[in-house]
Amino acid sequence: METKKTAIIGLGNIGQAVAGNLSKSDRNFIIADRNIEKAKELSGKWGKGTVASDIPSAVKNADILILSIPFEAIGSFLQEYSTDLEGKIIVDPSNPIAPDANGGFKKIIGNDESAGAINASFLPKGAKLVKALGSLSAGTLVSASYHSPERAVLFYATDHTEINADIEQLIQDNGFDALRIGGIDQSIRIEVFGDLHEFGALGKTVNLSEARQKI
Repeated sequence: METKKTAIIGLGNIGQAVAGNLSKSDRNFIIADRNIEKAKELSGKWGKGTVASDIPSAVKNADILILSIPFEAIGSFLQEYSTDLEGKIIVDPSNPIAPDANGGFKKIIGNDESAGAINASFLPKGAKLVKALGSLSAGTLVSASYHSPERAVLFYATDHTEINADIEQLIQDNGFDALRIGGIDQSIRIEVFGDLHEFGALGKTVNLSEARQKI
């Protein structure tokens, strides 16, 4: 299978964790940020397979877009770049949370709502949404990657089973085993406080056999 051109949009904690993991694989990828100088600096850190770009160029040139931007910004991003995103694979790792008054976090949408389902409503024509890379914290994305002898699992959800192989390869190139839990209507399970999230009922990383028992 030919690896699709991949871009990480946004170089916050999750974006940097994913880029660092991908740099350990043979996968070439694009990194883009509003601060192009930040992208250029980090591309040097991650090696020759990493290309720094401005955001509009990355959107045009990539087949898979990993949106490492805040949940609140994704809807407007999908609308702003709707023409160039048509027919592409959009990976959404976002979690709809904000700090609470007690030093923790709270959901900023309804308890029964999911970021995945909300973001799906903004999808451009023919674009395919995948909820992935957000079921672990940024720190755990780094520390739990490429475990041996058994890898930890990253769950994903999408309505488009024809792209399963592309997403599973992306997750494997991050140093994890991949497990689809169903369509976007299941994405709440792999968002913060969900039963398959590190900061939910799961509470930890799991290997593939453990994960299959959970879904």
